[in-house]
Amino acid sequence: MQKQFLEAGKIVGTHGVRGDLRVQSWCDSPETLCEFDTLYFEDKTKVTVKRAQVHKNIVLLHLSGVDTLEAAEALKNRVLLLDREDAELPEDLVFIQDILGFTVADTRTGKTVGRLRDVITTGPAHDLYEITGEDGQMVYIPAAKPFLQSIDMEKGVIYIESIEGLL
Repeated sequence: MQKQFLEAGKIVGTHGVRGDLRVQSWCDSPETLCEFDTLYFEDKTKVTVKRAQVHKNIVLLHLSGVDTLEAAEALKNRVLLLDREDAELPEDLVFIQDILGFTVADTRTGKTVGRLRDVITTGPAHDLYEITGEDGQMVYIPAAKPFLQSIDMEKGVIYIESIEGLL
């Protein structure tokens, strides 16, 4: 079952004295987080974004009602969520949080590789799937063509096609 609210970032500090927040974006890019007018705290409290911009890979965010340094400091380490319905996602993309735990199957060998543990998004070229193998070992597969074949959201399976020596 897909979650309605998805983790979008974490408030890591303040910026200036007027209540601006420094937010570490957990979206595809910091710019993506800047597109939302409404975000939520972990308890589903709705907050309105007055303005947002990227500065040195951090999002500077100003929320309605947070107009002092003290108010901003009180929010440090809070996680911000976004409502799935507010996000427009291209048809061929999925939210990472929706596929964590999926079974990973290799179409070339017909075997199960393991379960998706994490998606590493800091790679220079593309994301990497971190998979806990059947034997407990970590396996890393590029999350890109030609390795990534398809994702079956209903069955909870990611189909990859390995090459000799990859696994």
